Amino acid sequence: MTGSTSSEGSRSKPLDLAQLLADIEGAAKQLQGVARVTPMVSSGWLSDRVGGPMYLKCENLQRSGSFKIRGAYVRIARLSAAERARGVVAASAGNHAQGVALAASLLGTRSTVFMPIGAPIPKEEATRSYGADVRFAGHTVDEALIAAKEYAERTGAVFIHPFDHPDVVAGQGTLGLEILDQCPDVGTVLVAVGGGGLAAGIAAAFAGRGSRARVVGVQAAGAAAYPASLAAGHPVALERMATMADGIAVGRPGATPFELVQEYVADVVTVSEESLSRSLLLLLERAKLLVEPAGAAGVAAALDAGREAFEPPIVAVLSGGNIDPLLLMRVLRHGMAAAGRYLSFRVRVPDQPGGLAALLGELASADANVLDVVHERTSSHLHVGEVEVSLQVETRGKQHREEILARLRKAEYPIVLS
Repeated sequence: MTGSTSSEGSRSKPLDLAQLLADIEGAAKQLQGVARVTPMVSSGWLSDRVGGPMYLKCENLQRSGSFKIRGAYVRIARLSAAERARGVVAASAGNHAQGVALAASLLGTRSTVFMPIGAPIPKEEATRSYGADVRFAGHTVDEALIAAKEYAERTGAVFIHPFDHPDVVAGQGTLGLEILDQCPDVGTVLVAVGGGGLAAGIAAAFAGRGSRARVVGVQAAGAAAYPASLAAGHPVALERMATMADGIAVGRPGATPFELVQEYVADVVTVSEESLSRSLLLLLERAKLLVEPAGAAGVAAALDAGREAFEPPIVAVLSGGNIDPLLLMRVLRHGMAAAGRYLSFRVRVPDQPGGLAALLGELASADANVLDVVHERTSSHLHVGEVEVSLQVETRGKQHREEILARLRKAEYPIVLS
């Protein structure tokens, strides 16, 4: 984050574990009838991949489409009547925005939400539909946070931080209690990490209940502030971020969750954009579950690590399912490419009748589905009597992709992958 961590997330002394658990259990009572107890589903195909039972905790099916309603509602519910009368303000790319807007409407207070310019349109529209006054500021969540804090100081509205407050962490920790109820013998929990509120809450709930399960945080490699921060022993800001997973694109850990992550989270790992998109695609195809890129982070970590890397039973938290349809199309294409389901290449063929037909015949014989063909006849780098063809082909996977390439090379086509 640019700027300092909000002072509202700090305490004069750390909460002890008994008090943390009491806060989380109290939050669970407050959320009864508000937050759904989301399903936990077993996954045979993932279990086969990781070498033991694996389950999916479906917070993508939560009210407002993510776990954020838990922390937002608890934070606002614990305000005094006078504080709620002043209204609340938040900053978010979407999920926290929707959680705050819905929680505020349920609790009868007005909400203002600052979103970065370019935030996904469906998230903006959903936030407005819950009754929030949506405003735009900056191009990142960190810049929107600055605007929200300035608004709070100017108007007296109560700032609802997305992760850096004990009440928010307690609300997110109720997810940990649910996991323990639904899978008491859980060995590992894989959970996406942005600011750290969700991982901190789950880990605190597990520690408070005496669970020996390992909580493993997962960050997008292009927005991974926690590894360097944990190594330094204090929150360290990233200089830049680049990830499709806007839900966990946070430049600096919060002080409150950082202390708990440092104490109770076993490890924080990173995953690539390819892993995120491939996992999102697999969840849609195999589990029939739609998640946003951040929501696929836990599954991506499990698939990257492979068999027996994490102690089973494994629970991957699908933290959210709010995804812009346009982004979904791009991510699915990216995921298919990462899974070897697309093949793009250039090849030179004789500039004579039947030259292109012969190439397409080879592809048809290999059961390759041609999606796009560009035929270039005039270029200084081409020899007289030849043309260059650029093709995009759909394949059944990496093995089929290699079979297609081998067939074309055997037919003496000079291939340049693109």
